[in-house]
This record gives sequence, structure tokens and C-alpha cells, in this order.
Amino acid sequence: MPNTMSGIVLTEHGDTDKLHYRDNLSVPTLTNHDVLIRVSAAGVNNTDINTRLAWYSKKEADSSDASWSGHALSFPLIQGADVCGTIVAVGGKVNPNRIGERVLIEPCLQEIDSEKLNPAGYFGSECNGGFAEYTKVADRHAYAIKSHLSDIELASFPCSYSTAENMLSRANVNERDRILISGASGGVGSAAIQLAKARGAYVVAITSADKRQALLDIGADQALTREDDIVAALGESSIDVVIDLVAGQQWPVFLEVLKPFGRYAVSGAIGGAFVELDVRTLYLKDLSLFGCTVLAPDVFGNLIRYLEQGKIKPLVAHTYPLKEIVQAQEAFQKKNHLGKIVLTVTQS
Repeated sequence: MPNTMSGIVLTEHGDTDKLHYRDNLSVPTLTNHDVLIRVSAAGVNNTDINTRLAWYSKKEADSSDASWSGHALSFPLIQGADVCGTIVAVGGKVNPNRIGERVLIEPCLQEIDSEKLNPAGYFGSECNGGFAEYTKVADRHAYAIKSHLSDIELASFPCSYSTAENMLSRANVNERDRILISGASGGVGSAAIQLAKARGAYVVAITSADKRQALLDIGADQALTREDDIVAALGESSIDVVIDLVAGQQWPVFLEVLKPFGRYAVSGAIGGAFVELDVRTLYLKDLSLFGCTVLAPDVFGNLIRYLEQGKIKPLVAHTYPLKEIVQAQEAFQKKNHLGKIVLTVTQS
């Protein structure tokens, strides 16, 4: 094994000028329960960008709570939550037969450096992630995958699809449900369409007009544009479950279209973090609201099973070499793509 590697480090919160490519980073040192992974591909997602920008902070001009877990980040930091790669070394208490396995990393972490976490952490936030040639993670969070899909395709799944599956699980989506998905053309939204259809649900997606047909093509039963009058199109009290990744000004409409005893699950706020809630709607309709962050224990295993059974398909919009992470994140933020943007990692 080499002693040094190439990768991208974030030196502090800020714009993309805080991301730096270096070729003299130390290869991670393993603790007893870790595995070392040679990274093949790593996806770009909102979590990495929000972490870089200190978007998670609730304090004015203070980044002491700006990480995924609500604590200050430790810089320099290697980000990257979506990783596909191969195990090349293991810690002292890990079965050496794992060496050579192709794996996906579960990004929501219950263990770092052989220490249990409470609260949970996130890969590339509470510890170094996958924007480098090598990365390490607890053995329990490295899931072997047997699939005909390429490493690039597999790297499009971990963060977005596990987030989507977690939301569907928390909201107990089933074949009798009619569900509404906001932000449906993004990584999590498009994942939620496929995963909800795998459960047999009827899916209504909200997207831009130019992506409407693409969402119908991947399984949505109905697609509305952001400019549509959602209540007029669907009717009041017509939806069993809302899967929300947007929030923002239209948020009250989501509760209006929910049926009595409807379920609302949220895991994003790209349209704005502050919303207007009429509490009367909440209690008079007996609604249940679910904030979804930490993955339930069976979620990532379910995702691996769906992949191996071919029940879900990759949606890779573009690829960039790791050195071009700035261009990749800029393209990601323009939101002109459908699915995922993936960085390829060239081994030295």
C-alpha cells in the first residue's frame, strides 16, 4: 500500500475556492473495526455542498453547529458521501476475506474509528469521505455488492437512494398509497419514484416542465410542473403520503392535499427552510409529520437487495474526473440534470 494519495480537501466553509486538489495526502490509518477502500467513483450530492457552505448552521455568522450532526467541522476535511470501491485492507478485528470485495458505503454512520456514535454522523462530514483515492469506514458500513452495474453507476445510489428509501419506510408507503414527491428530478426525488413504484404505490411527481416526460419515463404515474396549481390538479385531501425535498413557500399546499391521517416525510429544504404551518390543519386532519435523517437499520440492506435484484436502475447524468470537482458541483447546482453527477477517481 502507498503512504500517500491524491484527493480533494475542504479547508474551511465557503465557496468552491475552499476545495483544493492535493497529491500528498496520507492514506487513512485503520483502527480495529475499519476497512480501507480504494475509491473508484464518488457521487456529488446536496449534503456535500450544504456542508461546505455551512448551510446546516442555525446560528448567524457562527459555524460551530454547521455540520450534519450539529457540531463544528474539523478542517481540512475530505468530503464525499457517495462511494463505490474495493476493500484493499482491513483492521485487526475484521475478517481478512473481505479484501477484494466491491462495496458501497452506507453514508449514515453509527461508528467511526471503532467508536460508537450518538448521535449518528455522516460520511464526509464527521469523518473524511470519498473524494480521494482511498478512504476508510467501519466494517459494518461497507456493504458488499454483486451487480453487473459499473462502479460509476453504483456510486449514484448510496446517499440519494438510501435517503429516499428511509423516507418511504418512515412513512410506511405501500401499494395502496397515492404519493406526491416534490423535487422529483433530483437524485433523491428520482430515487423515490423508482423505490415507491417498487412498493406498488401510485406516484405523482413535481418537476420542471422540461423534465416532466423524463419522470414519466422512469415510472411516475403523473407529473406536475412547479407552476401548476397542485390543489386544482389533484384535489384537496387526495394524497396519502407527501415525500418532500423542497419545503419553501408552497409547503402549506402539501398539507392541504393530504388526506386525513395522511403522512408527510421531509429530508430536504432546497426551496427554503422556513415554512408557514397552520396548526389547525395538522391536528384537524390527524396528520403525521416525519423528519428523516438517520437511516433505519434495514434501509441500506434493502437498497443493496433492490440493486442485486435489478429492481432499480441508475440515473447518471454526467461524470467528471475528481480534479474537476468545482465544475461538477457548479453543474450540480444549476439543476439542469436528471439523476446524479458522479466523480471518477483515477488510481495512481
